[in-house]
Parts: sequence; C-alpha cells; structure tokens
Amino acid sequence: MVAEPYEKHKRTSGTSPVRSSSTIIMIAVAAVFGVLAVFVAQAWLNSQAEARLKSLEAMKSQPVGAQTLVVANRQLRFGNELSAAVLREVPWPADALPQGGFKTIDELLAQGKRVVLTAIEANEPVLASKITGQGQRATLSAVIADNRKAMTIRVNDVAGVAGFVLPGDCVDVMLSRQLDKGQAINDVVLNNVKVLAIDQLADERSDRPSVAKAVTLEVDIAGAQKLGLAGQIGTLVLALRRAGHSEATASRPITTADLVGAKSESGADGGKYTSVAITRAMSRSIYSVPKDGESNRDTVRLGQGTTR
Repeated sequence: MVAEPYEKHKRTSGTSPVRSSSTIIMIAVAAVFGVLAVFVAQAWLNSQAEARLKSLEAMKSQPVGAQTLVVANRQLRFGNELSAAVLREVPWPADALPQGGFKTIDELLAQGKRVVLTAIEANEPVLASKITGQGQRATLSAVIADNRKAMTIRVNDVAGVAGFVLPGDCVDVMLSRQLDKGQAINDVVLNNVKVLAIDQLADERSDRPSVAKAVTLEVDIAGAQKLGLAGQIGTLVLALRRAGHSEATASRPITTADLVGAKSESGADGGKYTSVAITRAMSRSIYSVPKDGESNRDTVRLGQGTTR
C-alpha cells in the first residue's frame, strides 16, 4: 500500500510517447523546408548570374554602332587635298552622328576632289564645314563668313605685334597719323577684328610666330572702307586681344599733348583733361580741354587736319 502513490506519481510525471514523436516530426519537417529554401535560393542566384553573363557577352558581340563615320587618318592642314589614303572609317553610334559628317569615304570623295579649309587633327571627324565643296579650290574666300569681306593691310615687325598675331586671333586696329609739325594723333579704327591670314598662311592651328609683311582681316564693308582710307593717311598698328575677349573697349584719341603736355586720363593729372575735336568746313582741330569743374587756363590746341 505504501508503494502505490509512488508508482502513480511516476506515471503522471513521465513524458508522453505521442507528444515526443510529434516534436521530432516537426523538427524534421522544418529541416527539410530549410534545406529546400537554401537550394531554391542558390538556384535563383545562379540563374541571375548566368543571365547577366549572357547579357554582357551579347553586348560584347554587338558592334559599337550601326553606322560608320569618316575621320582623318593623320593631321591635316589648310590646303591639304583629301584622298582615301588620309581618311578612314570608324564605327560610330547611329544616333550620335555629328552634323555635317560623312558615313563613307566614297560619299565624301564623290563628284570631285575636296580640300581642307580648317585644320583637322588625327582621328577627328571630317565635317562639311571644314572642307571645300565638291570640286572647289582651297581659297581664302571659302572661309569668309556671310556678309563679311577680307581686307589686307601692310604691317611690319612692330605693327604686327612682333609676329605673334596668328590666323584665328582677334585684334584691334589703330591708326597713327601726323596732323601738323610736332602734332600727331592715334585712334582706334576697328575693334575685335578676326585675323584670316598672315601673308599666305591661313592655318588656324599654326603656333609658330613669324614676322609678316601683310595681315588679312575679316571685316564688314564699312570696315574695309575704313582700313582702305586709314592705310593712305597714316600707319596702321595691331593690338592683340586676349583669347575669348570680345567686349568692346572704350577708347579716345590720344595726341602728342597726352605724352608731353596735359597728362592722359590714367596719368598724374587724375584724368583732368579730355580731347575735343572741332570740324570747320574741311578742317578739323583737336583740343585738350579740362573736364567739368577744372580750370580752363591750360586749354591746348593739339592739331589740325582734314576731316576723317
């Protein structure tokens, strides 16, 4: 009778065989699903990697562009004649062809020879704007802009800025002339004028200074008239502009009095004097007069000459 409660307690506190077996089954099912998930994820990653690899291989196998573009095979300069020996075709994206480009060498050379007008570097596209038309000669007239003229003036080593003015540069043109004995004047005739050629050199890529005897400028018809007249009554001098600087520069006539008498506006007089031109009939007189508020005792007559 004493052992009966102990046996009863032992039976109630023991683990049920059914509960133990269900736990084992659940653990096994979870392990199976885990393994399947690992295999599925690995298979998906492998498929994505294969797809990317195939895409890269397909891109490599495709041509760079569906079209070709004609480029220079070597450095070309003004006056060089184009031929198949100096040109080549390179693959080029069809949607990025430059305006004026040529797809084939045969297309470029069709119906006559063409000559270079603007310097072309090696591997640079050959554009219609840089070469002559079909059968045209490489003359200076082919590079003049619309409604502009080419005007040549005589210069020397000083007037030509020691030879450092090159085709493609922009200059200001100044006129120096004698009025009376001991009286002279210098004034700006034209501002921001493009240089087309130095002597017979019209290559804008030239970088070697050379002392020239003549400079050809691109001007409008009024500018050509001014240069023609100015070259007869005085000496023309060029002032080289900084590259890219196209703004007009304020100027005034500079006379002998600015050098030895009344100081210039930037001199020690603090800008007290200015030049005034008075024309009577066909005679023109220039005076250096004090500005407003200054004494007029030192008014000086600078010179007299014909009307410009």
